[in-house]
Amino acid sequence: MDANLDIATTAGMISARIDRLPATRTVWRIVILLSFGMFFELYDLLFSGYVAPGLVKSGLLSPTTPGLFGTSGVAGFIAALFTGLFIGTLLCGFLADRFGRRAVFTGSLLWYTAANILVAVQTTAFGLDFWRLISGIGLGLEMVTIGAYLSELAPKAIRGRVFAVSQAIGFSAVPVISWLAYQLVPHAPFGIAGWRWVVLIGASAAIFIAALRRGLPESPRWLAQHGRIEEADQVLAAIEAKVAAEYGGALPSPATAPPVAPTGRFADLWIAPIRRRVILMSVFNVFQTVGFYGFANWVPSLLIRQGITVSTSLGYTTLIAIAAPIGPLLGFFFSDRIERKSAIVGAAAVILMCGLVFGQARAPGLIIAMGVGITLASNILSYSLHTYQQELFPTGIRARAAGFVYSWSRASAIFSAFVIAFILQRFGTAGVFLFIAAAMIGVMITIGVFGPRTRNRALEEI
Repeated sequence: MDANLDIATTAGMISARIDRLPATRTVWRIVILLSFGMFFELYDLLFSGYVAPGLVKSGLLSPTTPGLFGTSGVAGFIAALFTGLFIGTLLCGFLADRFGRRAVFTGSLLWYTAANILVAVQTTAFGLDFWRLISGIGLGLEMVTIGAYLSELAPKAIRGRVFAVSQAIGFSAVPVISWLAYQLVPHAPFGIAGWRWVVLIGASAAIFIAALRRGLPESPRWLAQHGRIEEADQVLAAIEAKVAAEYGGALPSPATAPPVAPTGRFADLWIAPIRRRVILMSVFNVFQTVGFYGFANWVPSLLIRQGITVSTSLGYTTLIAIAAPIGPLLGFFFSDRIERKSAIVGAAAVILMCGLVFGQARAPGLIIAMGVGITLASNILSYSLHTYQQELFPTGIRARAAGFVYSWSRASAIFSAFVIAFILQRFGTAGVFLFIAAAMIGVMITIGVFGPRTRNRALEEI
């Protein structure tokens, strides 16, 4: 290898070469392929709330539980998923740092798809909860891996838009789930309960796995980080050749190569200044998940609690769900123009205000309007936090660190599911949204006061 190639293929230079890439068709094609994985991930993650009325109707689960931590109700089903997510993000996140983004992305997708087929055939509450937990482990690993994958392949100038587009495609799963639930859950096509059809349709992800894997390169940043410099150069050179052809000229010169931290261990999460960010994002994730999943996983049950029938509540949630991909699409136009932390704080404020009104609403128009407001803000919060979370940590420990801090949102979701079920039984929907409002205040304080700025900065510089 000559001296020029040696300089060009250092780990820092690999990062600089990625960051200077223009946003051509090849760059967006990679983003869209990863986003198809995000679609199935969010379908799997969010179908719980939409099939819950069918599980209750079939007698498999009860709408509430006799004790705070009972496992025979909807709360137990939701908590089982988030227990799996907690295990997947906390204990398995290191796998993507060790074995690569591409292999773990496809492997975890296969894992939770297979587990959900088994969820769909269960006839007991225990069986539902057990296989939902198993699917959650694969799903948690997938969520960490996609975030690291996207952040490392995206040029810094469009990183916010990349996450916005990815989540817009991903959240288009929400109206799909809601419409399928509206059509299927109250019925039993071919003698099979409608909720089972909703779960099985999501398992069709397996069909697309081979195509996704063939179309995705390994992360050059990850390859370089692990000393596979020549392989990283080959992968990136192939991308650059396609981008240059689409760009119609020579690519911009890379900036000065940023310093690249070495591959890390779990202990490196507790070295300054990483330690402060780990604590900050762990606290933030405890709060943010109450607002996001407190609504997404419970909205049909909340509406039923307000006296609305199962069919009508699923009709309302279908209308509300149409807004799910719109939040990230709006973010496409401003995500790289304002600070990520500002978007997170603003979205939390909207969830707080719309939630308090939703808890008191009875008129259909107001219910739908406030539901749309919560959904838009929740999904702006979602793509912003996933971008932000990946930006704050170096490549060598990105998946491990993001998995650790994100695992606290899973732990929070486990306990908040039971707390929300308890509050719903005792204090109704108004009490649930007071609980959510308090959590959103926590989000605004943690990120607004203590969060660092990241917009348009190289990952290594951050």
